[in-house]
Amino acid sequence: MIRVAIVADTRLYREGLAQVLGRDAGLCVVATAARGDEALAALPDLQADVILVDMAMPESRGVVRVILERAPLSRVIALGVVEDEDDVLGCAEAGVAGYVAREASIDDLVTVIESVARGEAICSPRVAAGLLRRVAALAAGHGGDLPRAQLTNREREIVRLIDNGLSNKEIARALGIEVATVKNHVHNILEKLQVHRRGEAAARVRGTSRGRMSGQVG
Repeated sequence: MIRVAIVADTRLYREGLAQVLGRDAGLCVVATAARGDEALAALPDLQADVILVDMAMPESRGVVRVILERAPLSRVIALGVVEDEDDVLGCAEAGVAGYVAREASIDDLVTVIESVARGEAICSPRVAAGLLRRVAALAAGHGGDLPRAQLTNREREIVRLIDNGLSNKEIARALGIEVATVKNHVHNILEKLQVHRRGEAAARVRGTSRGRMSGQVG
């Protein structure tokens, strides 16, 4: 029996998911939580094998990192991920053991839960190719090209729009994504670049780009 916990801030979503998964003979939903702090308070007693985290929540990747610190024996699955190379790689960097795309079915989710519980990982061939490219780049020594190398393509795109003076809402409209997703990206950008303000992040990336160009010219 696989013990499952669900962290999602939309009540209808988490309760509906708990009911559906509870019908599977191989799964046992041990808890649900609306926010990260609720999940953290319950973690010592949950002993969950797998924790599902809705990535549409604000600062969801930060929640994943804290959950893994508090429950190192549990495996985290990211829910509702856009199957884009950058988003999947960002989840992997946060420490998730697997992900379920927005278009996935309940059967797909159960398959991923079972695979992750066995210590396996499932991803599309396109995403797998992206992971291999990232590993190859690190092996070739490109990993030291900071801070830009720390950022995914989507995060660099958002930094560029921040540098152009766009607000989170304007960025969301420009990229066709949710405002909560933009906030999540901004949080990760600030954390990766170790700065506290959006403008600082844009200035730092801008300065690194100029420095690289000067080095190439010289």
